[in-house]
Amino acid sequence: MKIYNTLTRQKQEFVPINKGEVKMYSCGPTVYDYFHIGNARPFIVFDTMRRYLEYQGYKVTFVQNFTDIDDKMIKRANEEGITVKELGERFIAEYFKDAQAIGIHKATIHPKATENIDAIINVVKKLVDNGYAYDVDGNVYFSTKKFNEYGKLSKQPLEDLEAGARIDVNEHKKDVMDFALWKKQKEGEPAWESPWGMGRPGWHIECSAMVNKYLGETIDIHSGGQDLIFPHHENEIAQSECANGKPFANYWMHNGYININNQKMSKSLGNFFTVRDILKKYDGEVVRFFMLSAHYRNPINFADTLMEQAKSAVERVYTCIDNLEFLLQNSEDRELTDSEKEYSKTLDDCKAKFIAAMDDDLNTADAIAAIFDIVYASNTALSNENKNAKAIVEKTLDLIHELGGVLGLFQKTQEKSIDAEVEELIEKRNKARSEKNWAEADAIRDKIKAMNIELKDTPMGVKWNYISE
Repeated sequence: MKIYNTLTRQKQEFVPINKGEVKMYSCGPTVYDYFHIGNARPFIVFDTMRRYLEYQGYKVTFVQNFTDIDDKMIKRANEEGITVKELGERFIAEYFKDAQAIGIHKATIHPKATENIDAIINVVKKLVDNGYAYDVDGNVYFSTKKFNEYGKLSKQPLEDLEAGARIDVNEHKKDVMDFALWKKQKEGEPAWESPWGMGRPGWHIECSAMVNKYLGETIDIHSGGQDLIFPHHENEIAQSECANGKPFANYWMHNGYININNQKMSKSLGNFFTVRDILKKYDGEVVRFFMLSAHYRNPINFADTLMEQAKSAVERVYTCIDNLEFLLQNSEDRELTDSEKEYSKTLDDCKAKFIAAMDDDLNTADAIAAIFDIVYASNTALSNENKNAKAIVEKTLDLIHELGGVLGLFQKTQEKSIDAEVEELIEKRNKARSEKNWAEADAIRDKIKAMNIELKDTPMGVKWNYISE
């Protein structure tokens, strides 16, 4: 597998530190509100990366944190008159509800910043002891000029970053680019004891400490949104490598931005949508399909027209699955014909195409195209007139579920039961048709259709489906 590494700006063969094992960290949400559609993209993309690595036989330790202490959380908790802890617990619970709805598996470990204060203090202390950080009246800052490689992820030298920085009016810092590792307690803020007095961690140090604690000093993959490259991930590298004297992460993966109707998402423009909002209109699987229908590094545009296309595409695959299940009920346990053997090779080719796409820097767009190749091939190769070999229908169904499962798609079991009244009406219609009483047969069909069920007559019997709303 090749991964585009933000650190080197090129695709590189993925070689894990330990054979057969992958240590992966992905930045999680700051839990002061429901997560928005922009957050959903990295959550879905890197959940898919983890699924694919596991599909390929790797043992993946996947860590995604919760930032449950920072300025936004303190502000929101004060506005609501509750503690920061209460706010965090509420929105962590809400995160899991929305994450489940869009098919995101729970991480191996979901550490919280507030539960890892000791680990955070240990890293800060190490940086102070090593001369990379300094304490000014209970505030501890990282000295960026002490790290010669600062800027290597964002590919900007420190001088350029300084020139573009907004001047922070702060008499404590020695340099404008220095950043807080530990913040002295202000009145009314949550705080913990430390060698520098009561205070709380800075944002960047939280992730460095949790990576170090749960995955080790050097990890295989670190991932997140493109917006985190600078300053968050740049600062993580500086802290971690100065504390440990080792490379922090071998591969950095970043997804592209998401726009709303070709505009940058912002509250001021009124186009700021949470996943909770979107789930009121679209099924979570449609949201996931939409996110994976473009390459993760490309920008993606969220619009109702595109979501409707995604919805139709998902329905098309489920229609194929439904048809295959019907064909399976009427299939024969026999050897494959020559044409069925040829079709079986086509399925193998589709699987190979899927794997090649995923191996090429997680190209989920081409991987989805390979699944639709299976849908198209099955629609033309499998007969609705004669009975198919059971093995070939099963192979088609299994392959759609197998490859779809890697993407977190097409796994729903569809409700396929009808009540006794409808069954009785279908039997009456069959009898009317056998007696060539077409008027009665049509009347019964219309009555069944009014019950939101559509009938389709095939040489293998009557096929029924619920009518989509």
